[in-house]
Amino acid sequence: MTERYDVIITGAGVVGCAVARELSKYDLKVLVLEKEEDVCSGTSKANSAIVHAGYDAIPGTLKAKMNVRGAELIRRLSKTLDFSYSQCGSFVLCFDENDIPKLKELYDRGIKNGVEGLSIISGDEARALEPALSDKVAAALWAKTAGIVCPFGMTVAFAENAAANGVEFTFLTKAEDIKRDGGGFVLVTDKGEFYTKYVVNAAGVYSDKLHNVVCKDEIKVIPRRGEYVLLDKEAGGLVSRTIFQLPTKYGKGVLVSPTVHGNLLIGPSAVDIDDRGDTETTADGTAGVKAQAALSVPDIPYNKTITGFAGIRAHEVHEDFIIGETADGFFDAAGIESPGLTAAPAIGEYLAKLIADKSGASLKDGFISERKGIPQVAKLPVNERAELIKQNPLYGNIICRCENISEGEIVDAIRRKPGAVSLDGIKRRVRQGMGRCQAGFCTPAATAILARELGIPVEQVTKNRPGSEQIKESL
Repeated sequence: MTERYDVIITGAGVVGCAVARELSKYDLKVLVLEKEEDVCSGTSKANSAIVHAGYDAIPGTLKAKMNVRGAELIRRLSKTLDFSYSQCGSFVLCFDENDIPKLKELYDRGIKNGVEGLSIISGDEARALEPALSDKVAAALWAKTAGIVCPFGMTVAFAENAAANGVEFTFLTKAEDIKRDGGGFVLVTDKGEFYTKYVVNAAGVYSDKLHNVVCKDEIKVIPRRGEYVLLDKEAGGLVSRTIFQLPTKYGKGVLVSPTVHGNLLIGPSAVDIDDRGDTETTADGTAGVKAQAALSVPDIPYNKTITGFAGIRAHEVHEDFIIGETADGFFDAAGIESPGLTAAPAIGEYLAKLIADKSGASLKDGFISERKGIPQVAKLPVNERAELIKQNPLYGNIICRCENISEGEIVDAIRRKPGAVSLDGIKRRVRQGMGRCQAGFCTPAATAILARELGIPVEQVTKNRPGSEQIKESL
């Protein structure tokens, strides 16, 4: 007999995992289905990592409501769930005094949305705070409550805390169809059928596919590719705040921003495409990002570039998030583009409450509200590091020398629930391979550790999903 669930969530990105974490507070049997091998494998792994203040979204929209509430929750959850976050603030720049009224429009929106700490400053005042800014900056909107976050760390934290509270995760399982079954649904996947009373559609760029099977009013998600350039930590101090430009119809434009890990991030571009999985980077895309960024910060040291990457945003043609019960028992979290990362915990909170109210589920006893992250050996005081190594010598064996990541951290990443089962899974949890050499030297050691911990031959170790094996079997 097919196992039955109260709620199935399709998609283990940041939104799906945030919903799972909130649902784990209730007496509900919850499953997360993910088509890739790990959490945070789609849009959530390749974005700007910005916690938006909330001045951009139109007042009264779901984007506005979820943005402001999400930013508030992230500040709190970064402590209780132990993921990296910094409230560094942001600037929105204009380069012509005639555009200052547009900054005032953003300011007014922010005030209506309930954003605190907003002010408009002159170009000279902006340069006094950020000396690398262009001389052409005429004015800036300063949002003191904006921040930056580790999107991998936040998603993994939600997933681990959800799992600690009983949520199940099933990977490499793609939802292909959905059917009504009495008072619930049958999710038809490439690994069999799953029965559930309620469905949460958090399938990212594929969210319109499931929605349109179940709901009368069809939606359309347009994949929008954004390319980025990532610079070494030597360039990370060029700016201390996230630097935006006045938004266009394609989004918030190219930003220049520090990251919580000390790098400098440039991007994204914005190109609508047909292929929902096309994350290639292009020479034209990179050149365009650099040219646009130069308007804000003219002297970016691109000789410190360590990698480029691209992500896909789920742009829905109606321009707002689609969140709520859109058919009986079917709950959407669709069209979640920027500020989706910021909004994720608020979306989780909102949908979990709707489902709990509809199902009559009560809060469970013994909910585990806190989670401790993997020890970051390189950041520990010498005495604490020595004690940790004394308890477990694996923390003294450095595998990734660019980021100073130890074998103990990698093993911890694999053994956690849900744990890493691929090289990308390790990288997203502990940053092994994210440094200057981009895994050029540490991949063999990480591959051996993963094979040992999973009990598989090294030839079966993958970069991400099956088919990305790193070592070919000898003839």
